[in-house]
Amino acid sequence: MPSDPGEITLNWPRIRRGIWRLAICYHLINATHFLLNQNIIMNRPALQLCRSVHYQQVLLRIAIWLLSAGSWALAGDVEVPTIDLDNRSDLQVVVDRQPGQYLGHPTTLLLEDGKTILCVYPKGHGKGAILYKRSGDGGMSWSDHLPTPKNWETSKETPTIHRVLTNDGKKRILLFSGLHPVRQSISDDDGLSWTELAPIGGFGGIVTMASVVPVLSKPGSYTALFHDDGRYIHPRPNPVHGRFTLYQTTTSDAGDNWSDPAPIYVSSEVHLCEPGAVFSPDKKLIAVLLRENRRKANSHIIFSGDEMASWTQPRPLPNALTGDRHTAQYLPDGRLFISFRDIPSQGNTSPTANSWVAWVGHYDDLVKGTPGDFRILLKKNYKSGDCAYPGVEVLPDGTVVTTTYGHWEKDQSPYILSVRLKVPEVEKLLHK
Repeated sequence: MPSDPGEITLNWPRIRRGIWRLAICYHLINATHFLLNQNIIMNRPALQLCRSVHYQQVLLRIAIWLLSAGSWALAGDVEVPTIDLDNRSDLQVVVDRQPGQYLGHPTTLLLEDGKTILCVYPKGHGKGAILYKRSGDGGMSWSDHLPTPKNWETSKETPTIHRVLTNDGKKRILLFSGLHPVRQSISDDDGLSWTELAPIGGFGGIVTMASVVPVLSKPGSYTALFHDDGRYIHPRPNPVHGRFTLYQTTTSDAGDNWSDPAPIYVSSEVHLCEPGAVFSPDKKLIAVLLRENRRKANSHIIFSGDEMASWTQPRPLPNALTGDRHTAQYLPDGRLFISFRDIPSQGNTSPTANSWVAWVGHYDDLVKGTPGDFRILLKKNYKSGDCAYPGVEVLPDGTVVTTTYGHWEKDQSPYILSVRLKVPEVEKLLHK
């Protein structure tokens, strides 16, 4: 395992800038004293004022204020440059838009042919009939709505889809629909047909399953991650006000059976949810990025180095990665592309707040707590952060196809949009 991911690495760029501001304040005070001592200030009233205790107290207060202001600016600084692609209509593909109809919260799955992408999303805000589309050309165009089982109309929450392999290597797709009980639909033919939604146990949860992670040493075994606030985990709601719990559940037969959920982390101080998992490049470590729902702290991250048998304690992510519903994929150059909703924590600011953004950096940035390389504004959202539960897929040629919903036009209903880009080409804009 790399250096203990529970340790926070010192952020030297931020420390250097803090020292620089402190030096400015120090030299401001010293410059005034120099002028006094050298009798450069000759005007008698001004000289008397500058030598007064009151003046020097005011000067000191100004210096302290400047230093504090610098600290506030640092607190709100996402610390990396942002590339603005909001108006790049040449990169955007409309997946689905229905005038007057709220369409939201898609997830996607790229099949092994490297060009077929499946997309599911609710006809409504986080609930409603599950709509289903397919692209056969890497997201350049999309089908009409495809037939689905009748009871997909009864979905109570955001659907998610995940690829799994059975014990003998057969391909399977799992679709989940949350609240109580968690229900699952299975396809064994790459999404051409599906079973009806059926309960996977006597438990419920929110945004199930946010991540489904293979247990690499055990073919057919997977761990699924989700969260709950006490309202849905049991048949009878028993919420403890202000307490969130992260859960994991496991299957050893590619989704035919699931264990009772086990808590990973419980807290009333930070409300951690929507776990987005990603392996380290060597597959020895799993990082999980977490939304902080109270908005009083940055997003957090946890790690496991023993195939999810145990987890580190959560620690905050940098401002550059603070937001909701992180979804990560590796780029051909080994860096990560993480798409999410940009929601700064209280006291912080972001030039792209409440919109759809992506972060580009290395896995080592997650481990060390460093801010990464740069961010991308994928699309500006025009209504209160209501956007960006994204799918992210990387095609064999390196094209990123990232798909989400949002209020992309003022006073219009949200709709589903894909952005197709190659990161090396976009990165060149940093140097123009």
